[in-house]
Amino acid sequence: MGVMDSSFLFLPFGNDLLVVGLVARHHQGWPLYVLSAVCGSTLGVFLLDLLARKGGEAGVQKVAGQRRYTYLKKKIGEHGGTALALAAVAPPPFPFTMVVAVNSALSFPRRRLLWTVAGARAARFAILSLLAIHYGRAILRIANSEGFKWTIIVFSALCVVGSVFSILKWVRSSRGRA
Repeated sequence: MGVMDSSFLFLPFGNDLLVVGLVARHHQGWPLYVLSAVCGSTLGVFLLDLLARKGGEAGVQKVAGQRRYTYLKKKIGEHGGTALALAAVAPPPFPFTMVVAVNSALSFPRRRLLWTVAGARAARFAILSLLAIHYGRAILRIANSEGFKWTIIVFSALCVVGSVFSILKWVRSSRGRA
């Protein structure tokens, strides 16, 4: 789930909901759940980094759009690490994927990129885990409700549709460069 959540696929809150659900049910496993989520997320960022570096600024600009890319490039500028850390802890709709892609296209050091994302995601998932331990019973009560189950079904369908569009956008932009 973490790989998909941190790549160009559309899966907002997927990793977060999984970690919260697992920790709410099994408190003692929270370090393992956090570590798993961080590793998956970092692997997803690595795969995105490979694609973004290969496409370069022109490739990312084509996917993101001229205006959005220019805006992100200007905002990130000399503060790529700070932007990455903030993007890694910020909830959707913060453009995490685009911040990673722009940093990669601007040749931000890969090792630093991965460590920054891993550290920030570890903090995010650890905080979520502590909240899930504290509010676990209430979370489970909500998760077992009929309304929540239907919400997750609709949300999952939207994620599939969003991921298909995201994949098509990346494929079309890569064909355009070829």
